[in-house]
Amino acid sequence: MSDQAGAFDASLVVPGSNELAKDTNWWGAFVIGLSGTILILGLVGFAVQALGGFSIPLFVVTTAMGVLLCFCLAELAAAMPTRTGGLPSYAFETFKPWGESVSRHIGGLSTWGYWLGWFTVAPINAILAALYISNLFDLPQGKVFDPFGATFGLPLTSTDFIIGVAVLLIMFVPCYLGIRMGAKFASVLGIASMVPLVLLIFIPFLKPSSIDFGRLDGFGLPEGVTSSFTLVIAWVFIYTWSVLAMEAAACYIGECRDPARDAKIAMTAEGLFGFFIYVAMPLMVIAVLGTGAAIAGIDAKTLFDQYTSTIFGANDFWKWFVGLAIVIALMLSVLNAVMGCARGLYQNSRDGMLPRWFGKTNKHGAPHNAMLFNLVASIILLLSGTPLEIYIFSNMGYLFACAMAMIGYWVYRNSNPDPARPVKMPAWMAPLSLVIGVFLMFCWIFGGFYSADYILGDPSKRYLFWLGLGLLGLYFPLYAWRKADDKRLAS
Repeated sequence: MSDQAGAFDASLVVPGSNELAKDTNWWGAFVIGLSGTILILGLVGFAVQALGGFSIPLFVVTTAMGVLLCFCLAELAAAMPTRTGGLPSYAFETFKPWGESVSRHIGGLSTWGYWLGWFTVAPINAILAALYISNLFDLPQGKVFDPFGATFGLPLTSTDFIIGVAVLLIMFVPCYLGIRMGAKFASVLGIASMVPLVLLIFIPFLKPSSIDFGRLDGFGLPEGVTSSFTLVIAWVFIYTWSVLAMEAAACYIGECRDPARDAKIAMTAEGLFGFFIYVAMPLMVIAVLGTGAAIAGIDAKTLFDQYTSTIFGANDFWKWFVGLAIVIALMLSVLNAVMGCARGLYQNSRDGMLPRWFGKTNKHGAPHNAMLFNLVASIILLLSGTPLEIYIFSNMGYLFACAMAMIGYWVYRNSNPDPARPVKMPAWMAPLSLVIGVFLMFCWIFGGFYSADYILGDPSKRYLFWLGLGLLGLYFPLYAWRKADDKRLAS
């Protein structure tokens, strides 16, 4: 962490070059990438209440895919140190053996899908942070408004909307000030949130009588829930929006001073730590609270208030401990959601696929236009007032990008089996990544279509699947816009 200290070095940015500053290291990438691990907060209560003990093996399997993805990205990031934006930016290179046109459009679609998956984290977590802040400080709620009506979203109070916008604007400031400032903020937020969240996993052992692993019920489904292939695949779709997100650290490897070294450290640490959190936290929640009706609420604050009250009894200390830790964790995810996928838009603009506007940087070496785009889109989506419906159409972009990254890794390794690389994973990981990539594509289509049945309990909301596909398809008019602009400038 020592080389994170000190003032911003302006010499790292060439004026007018639109290049990002090489101004962080593995620690900066790791702590900002913790925002992916923090997404456990939005999933854990919902999953254990709906799936019971079966949620644990599902966490193990799907999160293991996330770890493998991190390892694959470590190799790609170290081999392509000049590329920023994480997993979608590598698709532009990994698919080149299939032809320039294929690689361009898979890279472009992956980048736009990744944007659709990650920018939505900012409004989702800003909504949740606003709700928790309002609850903690018992703030008056003001007027209720519902701009989208019954078709989409939930009513939102003016207080929660104002707090949510404030969270977005506050987190935009360190993003704008460049990768070093972003890493400093992430270090503070990451330590202030992850230490309490790790403690929540271990505090039941201070009172062993609160733990009963028999509540796992043989890792079976709760009474009344019928197992089916559709249920499993739909839930895998829902899980992947969170459990694969440890890959977020790769977005910043291109801005590290020594990418070949930092890629391996950051991605390995991110994957292993994320696996621990994603498996241990739901395991301990079930061991302490049980599942189904035994859980008072699925949102993180209600869940962990009940969790700590079951262990120690109700008191104000644990109420504030849990509340503040969760709010800080959500703010870290907002920070990355604004920063991370903006790097992908920037890189894709530099590759000639998206409008040139996304490729502009400010004096701090940050892609400020792309981040401003994220901020405005986040404020608009904040008006929906609900995370659950956003998950579905958002993951129609994100899971596509992740599947392409896994398949692209296989293509890359098959096409470049022998050359020495700074980081090289075992040979068996290439065919395994192909199998996982194809499986994720199946979950993207089949699980995405049926996900509304399980996450919302409302098959009439399957239109969110089509909405996600439609938003992903916006890449093509953006690409046409860029090509028209290129022709205009060439004439």
